[in-house]
Amino acid sequence: MQIMQFLSNAIIPLLVFYIVGFGLLMKQNVYDDFLKGAKEGMHTVLGILPTLIGLMVAVGILRASGFLELLSTTLMSWTQKIGVPSELMPLAIVKMFSSSAATGLLVDIYKEYGCDSSLGMMASILLSSTETIFYTMSIYFMSVGVKKTRFTLAGALVATVAGIIASIWLAGI
Repeated sequence: MQIMQFLSNAIIPLLVFYIVGFGLLMKQNVYDDFLKGAKEGMHTVLGILPTLIGLMVAVGILRASGFLELLSTTLMSWTQKIGVPSELMPLAIVKMFSSSAATGLLVDIYKEYGCDSSLGMMASILLSSTETIFYTMSIYFMSVGVKKTRFTLAGALVATVAGIIASIWLAGI
């Protein structure tokens, strides 16, 4: 166990020393390359910032307006028929847009039902087995200029449904 702890503490510094050492061995100006990469990274951040702000504002509005609670109560009869707790639906929907907002909803579930409850376990597994689809697609595709996403959204939605089903099944065992 101590070996794993040592490796987890040492892996990042070792990786940095390896990269710098390899760059020096190859007679590269490592510091200038670092500055060039940081400059390109800042341009990327500036390019995706409006999209990121728009997504954060949209999730904040959804949460503050009470829409998620309305959605949960509206879907309650349908979701209970198929064995899905209605409290998971807002979490699953918000997770597609923002992981940090979904984490806030997860904390709310923990406070109300408990971390060790079946709902808390389902929510935990759901967050770890699904992806922030719209955030990821908008940030990654925008940063590289992809215009045609083909089947990415459909595939991601199928994977999210599979993650939701898996979380319910695994927590129900």
